Amino acid sequence: MKRHGLLISAILAGALGTASSAAADTTDALLGKLLAKGILTQAEYDELMRRKAVDEPIASASARAPNADASSASAKPDGRADSFVRTTDSGVGFQAGPVTVKFSGSVNGFYVHDSGATAGPGSTVVGGLASLGPNTSSVRNGLLPGFLKVDVTSVQNGFDVGAHFGLYPGINSVSNIGGANSAGSPTALSTSGIDARQTYLTIGRKDLGELKIGRDIGLFGSEAILNDLSLLGVGTAAGNSAPSNTSIGRIGVGYIYTDFQPQITYTSPKFGGLQMAVGVFQPLTTAGASEANSSPGFQGKLTYAFGGQGFSGQLWANALTQKHDGVSGFGGYTGSAYDLGGKLTAGKATVIGYYYNGSGVGTTGLFILAATTDGRKRDSSGYYVQGAYKVTRKLSLGASHGESRLRAARGETFPTLVSKNSSTLFQSQYALTPWINLVGEYTKTRSEAQNGNSAESDTTALGAILFF
Repeated sequence: MKRHGLLISAILAGALGTASSAAADTTDALLGKLLAKGILTQAEYDELMRRKAVDEPIASASARAPNADASSASAKPDGRADSFVRTTDSGVGFQAGPVTVKFSGSVNGFYVHDSGATAGPGSTVVGGLASLGPNTSSVRNGLLPGFLKVDVTSVQNGFDVGAHFGLYPGINSVSNIGGANSAGSPTALSTSGIDARQTYLTIGRKDLGELKIGRDIGLFGSEAILNDLSLLGVGTAAGNSAPSNTSIGRIGVGYIYTDFQPQITYTSPKFGGLQMAVGVFQPLTTAGASEANSSPGFQGKLTYAFGGQGFSGQLWANALTQKHDGVSGFGGYTGSAYDLGGKLTAGKATVIGYYYNGSGVGTTGLFILAATTDGRKRDSSGYYVQGAYKVTRKLSLGASHGESRLRAARGETFPTLVSKNSSTLFQSQYALTPWINLVGEYTKTRSEAQNGNSAESDTTALGAILFF
């Protein structure tokens, strides 16, 4: 390798010294021929191509500044130059040799006024999301808390590898009883919570796909929330008198929250517009039960992207299943669900349709109100439809309507159990700068119980969200 390295180093120096793309292409071809003839081993070829990828930007920068003082370049005691550092293409960060470090994040805040229904026997809905009680005002986060993501990636031995961390702080004080997203605590000397939602590694290759190990967003229901109009706003407020880290958005009023879950997930390469993913997940317990489940949860995803002149779109289908073994006083069951959706953008208009159906998966969150204590499953379903139109380069208007339904279990008597949560939302966004969007929203939410009880609330929100 040393003898070959000296030979190729001279070739690389000559080619890169010209700062010419043609010369670099010639070098690629020459290295390929030496590999094919057996003069270079595969390991030697990979190492030399890596060195070329690192050195090429340095040579190009030198060519753009021919009068630069060579003595200004820092050097290590052994004479080797420091790794080349340049900015990343997105986010805020840098690239040092083969390693890219990137920071990205978001901050938001809204003034929210919520007008709830009058509390009383006829408005009691267990699992209902419409507000009850007097009018409330708050300054709070929307459906997204703030977040700071750190991604450290590199190419090693021909594989793309990465470490990923995501911290999600809210602006509102919380009780911290039960975690960072606990109940709000708007009292003096209280503090907000930091939700460490993402901690995962990735290893992949374009022709093999990618393996993810750690904690990240789930597969089932992920497109539903990522395409939700209220993701950049507030939607259904919930708990506005003492807000927690986030609002509800359209969670539980059109889809079940996907959640951030421990997982081992494989995502395939793209076959044209088609891609699939499958994962093994930490089994979640039924809300209110202390289960010790013997089997993991399983989730899968299938997406298809397409497009043509003036339009683009995506179709998706997801599924999940998980067995609950049950414990003393709580029966076992298997919960399963699927969802379907599609998004189409044509010119300035975007439309989205989404539907889910499940048995023993509950409503609002996974396995919340999913079954009776003796293991009889409750069926659930829901949908939302959404449209947005870009009026000008900076102003866009959108609207959506959705609902989530829950059926009582066979033979169950629970008259005040929620049967439907629904909402209609209108939103405007104005791109003040490339980083900042101003957002205005109005949302009407309605909850209904199995026995006909009902409640309605109206939410108005004005605020801003920043992404970098």
